[in-house]
Amino acid sequence: MTTDPEHPVVHGELAELRRRLDVAYARVEGGLALLSHRTEETDKELDDLSARVVALEHARWPLPAVAALTALGALVVTVWQALGR
Repeated sequence: MTTDPEHPVVHGELAELRRRLDVAYARVEGGLALLSHRTEETDKELDDLSARVVALEHARWPLPAVAALTALGALVVTVWQALGR
């Protein structure tokens, strides 16, 4: 039985490749965890924004009511000016 003098070198290279693979795997896992967290945060922010938009839509004045109030104000000012002169 003969021993290969390069056999320990192969084991060392395999160990280095395994280490690099483990580091790359950890980076990918970390990146995926970060993306998952950011997605959850974005979903929460989107839900909050949607709730705010709905609240603003319910609280706004309808355009016909604003137009009627403006016309009534203009009428009051016109009558006041006509009676004042």
